[in-house]
Amino acid sequence: MPIDTPDWVRDAVFYQIFPDRFASSDRVVKPGPVEPWDTPPTLYGFKGGDLPGVVERLPYLAALGITALYLTPVFASASNHRYHTYDYLQVDPLLGADAALRELLDAAHARGMRVVLDGVFNHTGRGFWPFHHVVENGAASPYRNWFHFDQAALDRGVPILAYPGAENRAGGPPVRDEVRRDGRSLQRLGYEAWWDLPALPKVNTDDPAAREFILSVAEQWIRFGADGWRLDVPEDIDDPAFWAEFRRRVRAINPEAYLVGEIWHVAPDWLKGDRFDALMNYPLAEAILSFAGAGHFNEPVLRAHDQYGPNVHPMDGPAFAARLETLMTAYDPNVVAVQLNLLDSHDSPRFHTLVGGDRASYRLAMLLQATLPGAPCIYYGDEIGLEGGLDPDNRRSFPRDETAWDREVLEYVRASLALRRDEAALRRGSFRVAGATGGGLAFERALGEERVAVALNAAEAEVSLDVELPGAAGCRLEPRALPGVAAGTATTVDATGHARVTLTARSGAVFRLV
Repeated sequence: MPIDTPDWVRDAVFYQIFPDRFASSDRVVKPGPVEPWDTPPTLYGFKGGDLPGVVERLPYLAALGITALYLTPVFASASNHRYHTYDYLQVDPLLGADAALRELLDAAHARGMRVVLDGVFNHTGRGFWPFHHVVENGAASPYRNWFHFDQAALDRGVPILAYPGAENRAGGPPVRDEVRRDGRSLQRLGYEAWWDLPALPKVNTDDPAAREFILSVAEQWIRFGADGWRLDVPEDIDDPAFWAEFRRRVRAINPEAYLVGEIWHVAPDWLKGDRFDALMNYPLAEAILSFAGAGHFNEPVLRAHDQYGPNVHPMDGPAFAARLETLMTAYDPNVVAVQLNLLDSHDSPRFHTLVGGDRASYRLAMLLQATLPGAPCIYYGDEIGLEGGLDPDNRRSFPRDETAWDREVLEYVRASLALRRDEAALRRGSFRVAGATGGGLAFERALGEERVAVALNAAEAEVSLDVELPGAAGCRLEPRALPGVAAGTATTVDATGHARVTLTARSGAVFRLV
Protein backbone atom coordinates (compact mmCIF):
# COMPACT_ATOMS: atom_id res chain seq x y z
CA MET A 1 0.00 0.00 0.00
CA PRO A 2 1.41 3.44 -0.93
CA ILE A 3 2.25 5.71 2.01
CA ASP A 4 0.20 8.90 1.67
CA THR A 5 1.01 11.44 4.38
CA PRO A 6 -0.21 15.06 4.44
CA ASP A 7 2.26 17.26 2.58
CA TRP A 8 1.64 20.31 4.82
CA VAL A 9 2.99 18.53 7.91
CA ARG A 10 6.50 18.57 6.41
CA ASP A 11 6.55 22.34 6.85
CA ALA A 12 4.63 22.44 10.14
CA VAL A 13 5.73 23.48 13.60
CA PHE A 14 3.21 22.33 16.21
CA TYR A 15 2.37 23.84 19.58
CA GLN A 16 0.63 21.59 22.09
CA ILE A 17 -1.96 23.41 24.19
CA PHE A 18 -3.60 22.16 27.37
CA PRO A 19 -6.64 24.46 27.10
CA ASP A 20 -7.35 24.90 30.82
CA ARG A 21 -3.81 26.20 31.40
CA PHE A 22 -2.71 28.24 28.38
CA ALA A 23 -4.82 31.39 28.30
CA SER A 24 -8.21 32.64 29.48
CA SER A 25 -10.46 35.30 28.05
CA ASP A 26 -12.92 37.61 29.77
CA ARG A 27 -15.33 36.67 26.99
CA VAL A 28 -15.99 33.28 28.60
CA VAL A 29 -17.92 33.79 31.81
CA LYS A 30 -17.20 31.01 34.28
CA PRO A 31 -20.17 29.48 36.15
CA GLY A 32 -18.38 29.72 39.50
CA PRO A 33 -14.98 30.15 41.13
CA VAL A 34 -11.84 28.58 39.65
CA GLU A 35 -8.37 28.17 41.10
CA PRO A 36 -6.12 31.26 41.05
CA TRP A 37 -4.19 31.19 37.79
CA ASP A 38 -0.68 31.33 39.22
CA THR A 39 -1.09 28.84 42.07
CA PRO A 40 0.33 25.30 41.67
CA PRO A 41 -1.97 23.01 39.66
CA THR A 42 -3.95 20.29 41.39
CA LEU A 43 -5.36 17.01 40.12
CA TYR A 44 -8.96 18.19 40.13
CA GLY A 45 -8.82 21.98 40.01
CA PHE A 46 -9.72 24.16 37.03
CA LYS A 47 -7.75 27.31 36.15
CA GLY A 48 -10.26 28.65 33.65
CA GLY A 49 -8.29 28.62 30.41
CA ASP A 50 -10.48 28.65 27.30
CA LEU A 51 -10.45 28.71 23.50
CA PRO A 52 -11.07 32.45 23.04
CA GLY A 53 -7.94 32.87 25.16
CA VAL A 54 -6.06 30.81 22.59
CA VAL A 55 -7.45 33.02 19.81
CA GLU A 56 -6.13 36.10 21.59
CA ARG A 57 -2.66 34.51 21.80
CA LEU A 58 -2.42 33.60 18.11
CA PRO A 59 -0.25 36.65 17.28
CA TYR A 60 2.26 35.51 19.91
CA LEU A 61 2.28 31.99 18.49
CA ALA A 62 2.67 33.22 14.92
CA ALA A 63 5.63 35.37 15.95
CA LEU A 64 7.17 32.32 17.62
CA GLY A 65 7.00 30.43 14.32
CA ILE A 66 4.06 28.14 15.08
CA THR A 67 2.04 26.93 12.10
CA ALA A 68 -0.15 24.24 13.71
CA LEU A 69 -1.88 23.69 17.04
CA TYR A 70 -2.47 20.38 18.80
CA LEU A 71 -5.17 20.81 21.44
CA THR A 72 -5.62 18.26 24.18
CA PRO A 73 -9.33 17.34 24.46
CA VAL A 74 -11.87 20.12 24.13
CA PHE A 75 -15.13 18.16 24.38
CA ALA A 76 -17.43 18.35 27.40
CA SER A 77 -15.86 16.62 30.37
CA ALA A 78 -15.81 16.66 34.16
CA SER A 79 -11.99 16.73 34.35
CA ASN A 80 -9.55 19.58 33.83
CA HIS A 81 -7.66 17.54 31.21
CA ARG A 82 -10.88 16.44 29.52
CA TYR A 83 -9.82 12.85 28.83
CA HIS A 84 -13.03 11.89 30.72
CA THR A 85 -15.45 12.81 27.92
CA TYR A 86 -19.16 12.96 28.69
CA ASP A 87 -20.33 14.52 25.41
CA TYR A 88 -18.35 14.15 22.18
CA LEU A 89 -20.89 16.23 20.30
CA GLN A 90 -20.24 19.54 22.03
CA VAL A 91 -17.23 21.60 23.02
CA ASP A 92 -16.99 22.07 26.78
CA PRO A 93 -18.92 25.20 27.89
CA LEU A 94 -16.01 26.10 30.18
CA LEU A 95 -13.90 26.48 27.04
CA GLY A 96 -16.49 28.63 25.30
CA ALA A 97 -18.63 25.91 23.68
CA ASP A 98 -18.89 25.20 19.94
CA ALA A 99 -18.80 28.88 18.98
CA ALA A 100 -15.36 29.23 20.57
CA LEU A 101 -13.93 26.35 18.56
CA ARG A 102 -15.50 27.83 15.44
CA GLU A 103 -13.78 31.15 16.18
CA LEU A 104 -10.44 29.46 16.84
CA LEU A 105 -10.54 27.40 13.67
CA ASP A 106 -11.46 30.41 11.56
CA ALA A 107 -8.82 32.64 13.15
CA ALA A 108 -6.12 30.00 12.90
CA HIS A 109 -6.94 29.15 9.30
CA ALA A 110 -6.91 32.82 8.39
CA ARG A 111 -3.28 32.87 9.57
CA GLY A 112 -2.43 29.69 7.70
CA MET A 113 -2.35 27.64 10.91
CA ARG A 114 -3.81 24.14 11.20
CA VAL A 115 -5.63 22.76 14.25
CA VAL A 116 -5.50 19.10 15.30
CA LEU A 117 -7.92 17.82 17.93
CA ASP A 118 -7.46 15.05 20.49
CA GLY A 119 -9.66 11.99 20.00
CA VAL A 120 -10.26 9.87 23.10
CA PHE A 121 -12.23 6.89 21.82
CA ASN A 122 -10.92 3.89 23.74
CA HIS A 123 -12.67 5.04 26.91
CA THR A 124 -15.15 7.69 27.97
CA GLY A 125 -16.00 9.43 31.20
CA ARG A 126 -18.59 7.74 33.38
CA GLY A 127 -20.78 10.80 32.75
CA PHE A 128 -21.01 9.86 29.05
CA TRP A 129 -24.74 9.66 28.43
CA PRO A 130 -24.88 6.06 27.08
CA PHE A 131 -22.93 4.81 30.11
CA HIS A 132 -25.11 6.86 32.44
CA HIS A 133 -28.14 5.38 30.70
CA VAL A 134 -27.02 1.88 31.74
CA VAL A 135 -26.21 3.07 35.27
CA GLU A 136 -29.80 4.28 35.56
CA ASN A 137 -31.58 1.48 33.70
CA GLY A 138 -29.38 -1.59 33.98
CA ALA A 139 -30.24 -4.44 31.65
CA ALA A 140 -33.16 -2.50 30.18
CA SER A 141 -30.88 0.07 28.57
CA PRO A 142 -30.39 -0.25 24.79
CA TYR A 143 -26.79 0.94 25.36
CA ARG A 144 -25.80 -2.11 27.42
CA ASN A 145 -23.51 -3.40 24.66
CA TRP A 146 -21.66 -0.13 24.14
CA PHE A 147 -19.30 -0.99 27.00
CA HIS A 148 -17.71 -4.10 28.46
CA PHE A 149 -20.30 -4.70 31.17
CA ASP A 150 -20.70 -7.83 33.24
CA GLN A 151 -23.78 -8.75 31.25
CA ALA A 152 -24.81 -11.63 33.50
CA ALA A 153 -24.72 -9.35 36.53
CA LEU A 154 -26.81 -6.79 34.65
CA ASP A 155 -29.39 -9.48 33.93
CA ARG A 156 -29.47 -10.34 37.63
CA GLY A 157 -30.12 -6.71 38.50
CA VAL A 158 -26.75 -6.16 40.21
CA PRO A 159 -26.06 -2.41 40.18
CA ILE A 160 -22.97 -0.97 38.50
CA LEU A 161 -20.44 0.43 40.97
CA ALA A 162 -19.47 3.60 39.13
CA TYR A 163 -18.39 5.51 42.25
CA PRO A 164 -16.55 3.09 44.55
CA GLY A 165 -15.72 4.67 47.89
CA ALA A 166 -18.56 7.17 47.76
CA GLU A 167 -20.42 5.26 50.46
CA ASN A 168 -17.61 6.09 52.90
CA ARG A 169 -18.38 9.81 52.92
CA ALA A 170 -20.97 9.61 55.70
CA GLY A 171 -19.67 11.31 58.81
CA GLY A 172 -16.46 12.51 57.13
CA PRO A 173 -14.99 14.26 54.08
CA PRO A 174 -15.90 12.92 50.63
CA VAL A 175 -13.76 9.98 49.58
CA ARG A 176 -12.73 9.85 45.92
CA ASP A 177 -12.60 6.68 43.85
CA GLU A 178 -10.96 3.66 45.35
CA VAL A 179 -8.55 2.68 42.59
CA ARG A 180 -7.04 -0.79 42.31
CA ARG A 181 -4.99 -1.51 39.20
CA ASP A 182 -5.48 -5.23 39.42
CA GLY A 183 -7.17 -6.04 36.10
CA ARG A 184 -10.37 -6.96 37.92
CA SER A 185 -12.52 -3.91 37.28
CA LEU A 186 -15.11 -6.05 35.44
CA GLN A 187 -15.67 -8.14 38.56
CA ARG A 188 -15.41 -5.32 41.10
CA LEU A 189 -17.24 -2.52 39.25
CA GLY A 190 -19.43 -4.43 36.83
CA TYR A 191 -17.58 -3.01 33.79
CA GLU A 192 -14.09 -2.91 32.32
CA ALA A 193 -12.37 0.38 33.11
CA TRP A 194 -9.22 1.67 31.44
CA TRP A 195 -6.30 0.95 33.78
CA ASP A 196 -9.06 -0.12 36.23
CA LEU A 197 -9.91 3.56 36.80
CA PRO A 198 -13.63 3.73 37.69
CA ALA A 199 -14.02 7.10 35.97
CA LEU A 200 -12.98 5.66 32.58
CA PRO A 201 -15.26 2.90 31.25
CA LYS A 202 -13.83 1.18 28.16
CA VAL A 203 -15.86 1.39 24.96
CA ASN A 204 -16.83 -1.84 23.20
CA THR A 205 -15.81 -0.93 19.65
CA ASP A 206 -16.99 -4.36 18.48
CA ASP A 207 -20.57 -3.21 18.97
CA PRO A 208 -21.81 -1.84 15.61
CA ALA A 209 -23.75 1.07 17.13
CA ALA A 210 -20.91 2.15 19.42
CA ARG A 211 -18.43 1.81 16.57
CA GLU A 212 -20.58 3.89 14.24
CA PHE A 213 -20.98 6.57 16.89
CA ILE A 214 -17.21 7.00 17.25
CA LEU A 215 -16.67 7.12 13.51
CA SER A 216 -19.44 9.68 13.12
CA VAL A 217 -17.83 11.85 15.82
CA ALA A 218 -14.54 11.72 13.91
CA GLU A 219 -16.33 12.80 10.76
CA GLN A 220 -18.36 15.55 12.43
CA TRP A 221 -15.40 17.54 13.73
CA ILE A 222 -13.41 17.15 10.52
CA ARG A 223 -16.42 18.58 8.68
CA PHE A 224 -16.49 21.34 11.29
CA GLY A 225 -12.99 22.31 10.17
CA ALA A 226 -10.45 20.42 12.28
CA ASP A 227 -7.30 19.49 10.36
CA GLY A 228 -6.74 16.10 11.94
CA TRP A 229 -6.84 13.91 15.00
CA ARG A 230 -4.32 12.93 17.62
CA LEU A 231 -5.60 9.54 18.83
CA ASP A 232 -5.31 8.72 22.52
CA VAL A 233 -4.02 5.23 23.52
CA PRO A 234 -4.97 3.71 20.15
CA GLU A 235 -3.22 0.40 20.89
CA ASP A 236 -5.98 -0.26 23.41
CA ILE A 237 -8.35 -0.57 20.45
CA ASP A 238 -6.49 -3.54 19.00
CA ASP A 239 -8.48 -3.69 15.80
CA PRO A 240 -6.72 -2.75 12.54
CA ALA A 241 -10.04 -2.77 10.67
CA PHE A 242 -11.47 -0.14 13.02
CA TRP A 243 -8.56 2.22 12.45
CA ALA A 244 -8.55 1.56 8.72
CA GLU A 245 -12.20 2.56 8.58
CA PHE A 246 -11.47 5.57 10.78
CA ARG A 247 -8.79 6.70 8.32
CA ARG A 248 -10.94 6.05 5.25
CA ARG A 249 -13.86 8.07 6.56
CA VAL A 250 -11.80 10.98 7.86
CA ARG A 251 -9.71 11.25 4.71
CA ALA A 252 -12.85 11.07 2.54
CA ILE A 253 -13.85 14.40 4.09
CA ASN A 254 -10.39 15.98 4.23
CA PRO A 255 -7.73 14.22 2.14
CA GLU A 256 -5.03 16.21 3.99
CA ALA A 257 -6.21 15.40 7.51
CA TYR A 258 -3.31 14.45 9.80
CA LEU A 259 -3.75 11.30 11.89
CA VAL A 260 -1.18 10.83 14.65
CA GLY A 261 -1.29 8.15 17.30
CA GLU A 262 -0.14 8.20 20.91
CA ILE A 263 2.16 5.18 20.85
CA TRP A 264 5.28 5.43 22.97
CA HIS A 265 7.49 2.95 21.13
CA VAL A 266 8.59 2.18 17.59
CA ALA A 267 5.54 0.61 15.92
CA PRO A 268 5.91 0.13 12.14
CA ASP A 269 2.69 -1.86 11.79
CA TRP A 270 0.67 1.26 12.58
CA LEU A 271 2.31 3.35 9.85
CA LYS A 272 1.97 1.33 6.67
CA GLY A 273 -0.55 3.64 5.04
CA ASP A 274 -3.72 1.98 6.30
CA ARG A 275 -4.04 3.55 9.77
CA PHE A 276 -2.04 6.56 10.96
CA ASP A 277 0.28 9.03 9.27
CA ALA A 278 2.60 9.35 12.25
CA LEU A 279 3.12 8.72 15.95
CA MET A 280 4.03 10.96 18.83
CA ASN A 281 7.77 10.41 18.57
CA TYR A 282 8.60 9.58 22.18
CA PRO A 283 11.53 7.31 21.21
CA LEU A 284 13.21 10.32 19.59
CA ALA A 285 12.39 12.46 22.63
CA GLU A 286 14.07 9.90 24.88
CA ALA A 287 17.14 9.81 22.64
CA ILE A 288 17.41 13.61 22.51
CA LEU A 289 17.08 13.83 26.28
CA SER A 290 19.70 11.11 26.68
CA PHE A 291 22.17 13.03 24.51
CA ALA A 292 21.43 16.69 25.20
CA GLY A 293 20.78 16.27 28.91
CA ALA A 294 23.59 13.83 29.74
CA GLY A 295 25.22 14.85 33.01
CA HIS A 296 22.38 17.17 33.96
CA PHE A 297 19.49 14.82 34.68
CA ASN A 298 17.15 15.55 37.55
CA GLU A 299 17.40 11.93 38.61
CA PRO A 300 14.52 11.77 41.15
CA VAL A 301 12.01 13.21 38.68
CA LEU A 302 13.37 11.32 35.68
CA ARG A 303 13.40 7.90 37.35
CA ALA A 304 9.92 8.42 38.80
CA HIS A 305 8.42 8.61 35.31
CA ASP A 306 7.30 5.19 34.11
CA GLN A 307 8.33 5.76 30.49
CA TYR A 308 11.32 8.13 30.47
CA GLY A 309 12.75 6.64 33.67
CA PRO A 310 13.79 3.25 32.26
CA ASN A 311 14.56 4.53 28.74
CA VAL A 312 16.69 7.64 29.27
CA HIS A 313 20.40 7.14 29.98
CA PRO A 314 23.44 9.24 29.04
CA MET A 315 24.44 8.93 25.37
CA ASP A 316 27.60 10.17 23.70
CA GLY A 317 27.78 11.30 20.09
CA PRO A 318 28.32 7.87 18.46
CA ALA A 319 25.56 6.24 20.51
CA PHE A 320 23.15 9.04 19.68
CA ALA A 321 24.11 8.85 16.01
CA ALA A 322 23.38 5.13 15.97
CA ARG A 323 20.01 5.68 17.61
CA LEU A 324 19.13 8.41 15.11
CA GLU A 325 19.97 6.14 12.21
CA THR A 326 17.71 3.45 13.67
CA LEU A 327 14.79 5.83 14.19
CA MET A 328 15.16 7.53 10.81
CA THR A 329 14.98 4.18 9.00
CA ALA A 330 12.27 2.54 11.12
CA TYR A 331 9.53 3.80 8.78
CA ASP A 332 8.95 4.81 5.19
CA PRO A 333 10.59 8.22 4.46
CA ASN A 334 7.13 9.72 3.93
CA VAL A 335 6.29 8.76 7.52
CA VAL A 336 9.60 9.93 9.02
CA ALA A 337 8.99 13.32 7.39
CA VAL A 338 5.74 13.84 9.34
CA GLN A 339 6.49 12.25 12.71
CA LEU A 340 5.39 14.45 15.64
CA ASN A 341 8.74 15.27 17.23
CA LEU A 342 8.23 16.34 20.82
CA LEU A 343 10.49 16.68 23.86
CA ASP A 344 7.79 16.45 26.51
CA SER A 345 4.03 16.65 26.90
CA HIS A 346 1.17 16.65 29.38
CA ASP A 347 2.08 13.01 30.06
CA SER A 348 5.71 13.58 31.03
CA PRO A 349 7.73 15.91 33.24
CA ARG A 350 8.80 19.04 31.41
CA PHE A 351 12.16 19.01 29.67
CA HIS A 352 13.49 21.96 31.69
CA THR A 353 12.81 20.10 34.92
CA LEU A 354 14.23 16.82 33.61
CA VAL A 355 17.58 18.56 32.98
CA GLY A 356 17.57 20.59 36.19
CA GLY A 357 16.92 23.87 34.39
CA ASP A 358 20.10 23.62 32.32
CA ARG A 359 19.72 26.04 29.41
CA ALA A 360 22.43 24.45 27.28
CA SER A 361 20.62 21.10 27.37
CA TYR A 362 17.45 22.74 26.11
CA ARG A 363 19.28 24.69 23.40
CA LEU A 364 20.81 21.47 22.08
CA ALA A 365 17.43 19.72 22.21
CA MET A 366 15.66 22.61 20.52
CA LEU A 367 18.25 22.73 17.75
CA LEU A 368 17.73 19.02 17.16
CA GLN A 369 13.95 19.47 17.06
CA ALA A 370 14.34 22.24 14.51
CA THR A 371 16.75 20.41 12.21
CA LEU A 372 15.77 16.72 12.24
CA PRO A 373 13.17 15.17 9.90
CA GLY A 374 9.63 15.37 11.26
CA ALA A 375 7.42 18.13 12.60
CA PRO A 376 8.64 19.83 15.81
CA CYS A 377 6.03 20.02 18.57
CA ILE A 378 6.56 22.45 21.45
CA TYR A 379 4.65 21.87 24.66
CA TYR A 380 3.14 25.18 25.72
CA GLY A 381 5.49 27.22 27.91
CA ASP A 382 8.66 25.27 27.14
CA GLU A 383 9.73 28.18 24.97
CA ILE A 384 9.80 30.50 27.99
CA GLY A 385 11.46 28.07 30.37
CA LEU A 386 8.33 26.76 32.12
CA GLU A 387 9.17 23.90 34.47
CA GLY A 388 7.06 21.08 35.87
CA GLY A 389 7.54 17.66 37.40
CA LEU A 390 5.18 14.73 37.45
CA ASP A 391 1.43 15.12 36.85
CA PRO A 392 -0.16 17.51 37.76
CA ASP A 393 2.91 19.75 38.10
CA ASN A 394 3.69 19.37 34.39
CA ARG A 395 0.40 21.17 33.64
CA ARG A 396 1.16 24.54 35.21
CA SER A 397 -0.54 27.67 33.92
CA PHE A 398 1.28 29.67 31.27
CA PRO A 399 2.67 32.69 33.19
CA ARG A 400 0.76 35.88 32.52
CA ASP A 401 3.56 37.99 33.99
CA GLU A 402 6.13 38.32 31.21
CA THR A 403 8.86 39.13 33.70
CA ALA A 404 8.67 35.43 34.63
CA TRP A 405 9.57 34.41 31.07
CA ASP A 406 13.09 33.30 30.17
CA ARG A 407 13.71 35.70 27.29
CA GLU A 408 16.99 34.10 26.34
CA VAL A 409 15.30 30.75 25.81
CA LEU A 410 12.41 32.39 23.96
CA GLU A 411 14.70 34.12 21.48
CA TYR A 412 16.63 30.91 20.87
CA VAL A 413 13.42 29.03 20.08
CA ARG A 414 12.26 31.75 17.71
CA ALA A 415 15.59 31.76 15.91
CA SER A 416 15.73 27.96 15.66
CA LEU A 417 12.26 27.81 14.16
CA ALA A 418 13.07 30.67 11.77
CA LEU A 419 16.13 28.73 10.64
CA ARG A 420 13.93 25.73 9.90
CA ARG A 421 11.48 27.93 8.02
CA ASP A 422 14.24 29.48 5.90
CA GLU A 423 16.04 26.26 4.98
CA ALA A 424 13.89 23.93 2.91
CA ALA A 425 16.42 21.13 3.39
CA LEU A 426 15.69 21.15 7.12
CA ARG A 427 11.99 20.59 6.44
CA ARG A 428 12.02 18.30 3.45
CA GLY A 429 15.55 17.08 2.90
CA SER A 430 17.18 13.67 3.28
CA PHE A 431 19.03 12.78 6.47
CA ARG A 432 22.51 11.32 6.85
CA VAL A 433 24.84 11.08 9.83
CA ALA A 434 28.05 12.82 8.81
CA GLY A 435 30.25 12.22 11.84
CA ALA A 436 30.33 11.42 15.54
CA THR A 437 32.99 11.32 18.22
CA GLY A 438 33.04 11.83 21.97
CA GLY A 439 30.20 14.23 22.79
CA GLY A 440 29.97 15.41 19.19
CA LEU A 441 27.61 14.59 16.35
CA ALA A 442 27.09 15.95 12.85
CA PHE A 443 24.44 15.19 10.25
CA GLU A 444 23.52 16.47 6.83
CA ARG A 445 20.14 17.42 5.38
CA ALA A 446 20.00 17.70 1.58
CA LEU A 447 17.29 18.75 -0.85
CA GLY A 448 18.35 18.94 -4.46
CA GLU A 449 21.31 21.30 -4.62
CA GLU A 450 20.65 22.66 -1.14
CA ARG A 451 22.78 21.08 1.60
CA VAL A 452 22.88 21.94 5.29
CA ALA A 453 25.18 20.46 7.93
CA VAL A 454 24.27 20.46 11.62
CA ALA A 455 26.90 19.86 14.31
CA LEU A 456 26.37 19.54 18.05
CA ASN A 457 28.60 19.02 21.06
CA ALA A 458 26.91 17.85 24.26
CA ALA A 459 30.20 17.37 26.12
CA GLU A 460 31.60 19.66 28.81
CA ALA A 461 34.74 20.36 26.76
CA GLU A 462 35.52 21.55 23.24
CA VAL A 463 35.39 18.92 20.52
CA SER A 464 36.79 18.77 16.99
CA LEU A 465 34.60 16.78 14.66
CA ASP A 466 35.45 15.28 11.29
CA VAL A 467 32.41 15.87 9.07
CA GLU A 468 32.04 13.67 5.99
CA LEU A 469 30.35 15.46 3.08
CA PRO A 470 30.61 13.35 -0.09
CA GLY A 471 30.62 15.28 -3.34
CA ALA A 472 31.18 18.62 -1.60
CA ALA A 473 34.94 19.01 -2.18
CA GLY A 474 35.84 22.69 -2.29
CA CYS A 475 32.50 23.84 -0.84
CA ARG A 476 32.50 26.27 2.06
CA LEU A 477 30.55 25.66 5.25
CA GLU A 478 28.95 29.03 5.97
CA PRO A 479 27.69 29.20 9.59
CA ARG A 480 24.18 30.34 10.46
CA ALA A 481 24.07 32.36 13.67
CA LEU A 482 21.77 31.57 16.60
CA PRO A 483 21.27 33.93 19.57
CA GLY A 484 23.51 33.37 22.54
CA VAL A 485 25.64 30.80 20.70
CA ALA A 486 28.86 31.29 18.79
CA ALA A 487 28.09 30.87 15.10
CA GLY A 488 31.10 28.68 14.43
CA THR A 489 33.89 29.30 11.99
CA ALA A 490 33.55 28.98 8.24
CA THR A 491 35.60 26.14 6.86
CA THR A 492 36.16 24.44 3.50
CA VAL A 493 35.52 20.84 2.51
CA ASP A 494 38.79 19.24 1.43
CA ALA A 495 39.44 17.17 -1.68
CA THR A 496 38.41 13.96 0.11
CA GLY A 497 35.00 15.35 1.06
CA HIS A 498 35.83 16.03 4.71
CA ALA A 499 35.72 19.16 6.85
CA ARG A 500 36.92 19.77 10.38
CA VAL A 501 34.46 21.55 12.68
CA THR A 502 35.39 22.69 16.19
CA LEU A 503 32.59 23.24 18.69
CA THR A 504 32.82 24.79 22.13
CA ALA A 505 31.40 22.87 25.07
CA ARG A 506 27.65 22.21 24.96
CA SER A 507 26.97 24.09 21.77
CA GLY A 508 25.57 23.55 18.30
CA ALA A 509 26.08 25.08 14.89
CA VAL A 510 24.34 25.00 11.52
CA PHE A 511 26.24 25.41 8.25
CA ARG A 512 25.01 25.95 4.73
CA LEU A 513 27.19 24.39 2.04
CA VAL A 514 28.00 26.97 -0.65
